[in-house]
Amino acid sequence: MGLLVEGLSCNRAGRPVLEGIALEVPDGGCLALRGPNGAGKSTLLRVLAGLLPAASGTIALDGIRLDRDRDGYGERLAYAGHLDAIKPQLAVAENLAFWAALHGGGDIAAALEAFDLAAIAERPAHVCSAGQKRRLGLARLLVAPRRLWLLDEPTVSLDADAVARLLAVLREHLAGGGMAVIATHADLGLPEPRVLRLAPLAARAAARHTEPFLAGDWA
Repeated sequence: MGLLVEGLSCNRAGRPVLEGIALEVPDGGCLALRGPNGAGKSTLLRVLAGLLPAASGTIALDGIRLDRDRDGYGERLAYAGHLDAIKPQLAVAENLAFWAALHGGGDIAAALEAFDLAAIAERPAHVCSAGQKRRLGLARLLVAPRRLWLLDEPTVSLDADAVARLLAVLREHLAGGGMAVIATHADLGLPEPRVLRLAPLAARAAARHTEPFLAGDWA
């Protein structure tokens, strides 16, 4: 049934950040969020993840509304933000095992292989490089399968080989009917992604003097 958002607005520190956002992501669909820094891409992802409250509007995933069934909604998504959300005192494999146990996932071997982490599986996370930590954070997507992936600049700190591995994982997720909303400045080369372009609120306000208000432009 996919992700459906209607009339979404959000405030931060009492100030409006997002207004009138509407979007739809069907099964197997990918939505890329584009726009300059400060446009609200990360904020939108955090609202969709249920980490920030919406000031107005509705968010539904597979027909389950976030405001009515928070647990049922949350069980269908995975969020990967700027921080890699790893436990530095645990080894790479132990981090994945922790997430698998916490979210009812299975064997971690496939996740280690997909993100080229098998050779450092016993390495403490705190001595890993930035790229290795990023791959470990992304590998969590595979140990706790979720319908919707919310990814905030997932290619940061990744080299070309790691980006290729991430794209392979994303393509497989989408081919299996999963969904993804990705904030990124890069062209990921995914199959027919829709693009929602966001602009900082000040720019939107200025545009109202010359044209009807639009919170985002679809491409």
